[in-house]
This record gives sequence, C-alpha cells and structure tokens, in this order.
Amino acid sequence: MSTSTKAAPMTSEERKVIFASSLGTVFEWYDFYLYGSLAAVIAKQFFSGLDAGSAFIFALLAFAAGFIVRPFGVLVFGRLGDLIGCKYTFLVTILLMGGATFIVGILPNYATIGVAAPVILIALRMLQGLALGGVSTVVLQLTLLSMHRTVVAVHTRLGFRQQLLLACFYLCW
Repeated sequence: MSTSTKAAPMTSEERKVIFASSLGTVFEWYDFYLYGSLAAVIAKQFFSGLDAGSAFIFALLAFAAGFIVRPFGVLVFGRLGDLIGCKYTFLVTILLMGGATFIVGILPNYATIGVAAPVILIALRMLQGLALGGVSTVVLQLTLLSMHRTVVAVHTRLGFRQQLLLACFYLCW
C-alpha cells in the first residue's frame, strides 16, 4: 500500500511572500556589492589623507566593518521579529539599509569635512551591516512562518543571485 502525496500549488499569498523576500534580499545585498565594487573610488574620496595603498586597505576595512556587525543584526532583528512581527521588522531593516545608503551617497568627502568623513562612513557601514544581518533572519522567519511547508524557504536565497546580476550590470554599464 503506497500513499503518494502531491504538494499543493502555492497560493498567491505564498508567492507574494517569496517575491517580497527575494526583492528585499536583492536590495540589501546589492548595497554591499556596490560598495565592494566601488572600493577604489571610495578610498580616493574618503581616505585621501593617506597614500593610495593604505587608503584602499582602509576602504576595504570599512567594507569589512559591515560584515563584522552582521551577527548582531541577526540577534537584534531576530528578537524584534519575534516581538513585533516579521513584516514590520522587515520594513525596518529595508528602511535602515536604504537610509544609511542614502546618507553615504550625500556624505561629504575627506577634503570637505576631514577625518569626520571616514568616521561617519564606517558608522554607516556598520548600520548597513546591522540591517543586512537583520534582513537575512527576518526574511527566513517571514517565509517559514507564512508557509506551511519548509521547502519553500529555499526561495529566499534566490535574491542573492539576482543582486549579483544587478551588480554586474552596473559595473558593465
């Protein structure tokens, strides 16, 4: 006697969650890839008080600062997702990343405000890392809680490939 169970087709709500989760992951990681690909330009703008090699290393260290605080973002936003809900926490992480990225975009360079420029840049990179760690956790929570089967959670990692394509397009353009 064999019992075969067919997986039920996804509902529109499940598709919406997967789409939003993938899109959020794309936006979050795109900011990180963009900074990494523009590290040489950032080194000249924000670390121009140093020689070229040291400036590039400091730009990469600022890049690394975002990754260092990622685990704290997982802890903070994972708990926040449990307390106030995943959807609101997801929006907070997106706004945090977008706001920090916007401020980096309008941040004056080293020639304008001196040493404050790299200090503010590193603080903003850490804020972006916090948001990035949070979105990874919240997207997984949101997907798992809204789905009745855990296999669908694999779709949240699709955003990783999509943002890589976006970064390649930007560099080629």
